[in-house]
Amino acid sequence: MSVLVGQKAPVFKATAVVNGGEIVQEFSLEQYLGKKYVLFFFYPADFSAVCPTEILAFQELMVEFDKRNVAVVGCSGDSHFVHQKWLSIPVNQGGIEGVKYPLVADPAKTIMQNYDVLAGDYLYNENGEVTFQGPAMAYRGSFLIDKEGVVRHQVVNDLPLSRSTEETLRMIDALQHFEEYGEACPINWHKGDKGIK
Repeated sequence: MSVLVGQKAPVFKATAVVNGGEIVQEFSLEQYLGKKYVLFFFYPADFSAVCPTEILAFQELMVEFDKRNVAVVGCSGDSHFVHQKWLSIPVNQGGIEGVKYPLVADPAKTIMQNYDVLAGDYLYNENGEVTFQGPAMAYRGSFLIDKEGVVRHQVVNDLPLSRSTEETLRMIDALQHFEEYGEACPINWHKGDKGIK
């Protein structure tokens, strides 16, 4: 597993669904450079059991992300058509209607590979043919990217282990505290606590 912290976030252009249904052909995180922080997160699949709990939780916290000047962007291996369909279905019927932040489509799994969150591996079989072993979907990876496009925090969970929105916000607050005051944030630091010079 690659550690991308301290490096420029891998660049991509891909189709995404934004504002709950609009298709954008060449979506890129580069649009946020110099303007916003980015929380770029991967999830295994649309129309699954755990993924909508995370996707909807991030949408419910958009006021908090906006206060912190953070763009939230999700990504899975589903096509933009599947994203668009899922976004059109009410929550009480298994959909994620109401989610407005972008969902990137990565059916070729190249973005997942570049961020090293693809569950499984390409291998050669005894006939010399390339095969794939594993579920061929994204681990639950989260990447906090600063305004300069550098990854400042990453966490990657296995497929059955969901992430913590509280910890996500805490890490954003810690990064912004460090940038503003030049103070490191000790264990269990929360916004308003003292840092260490």
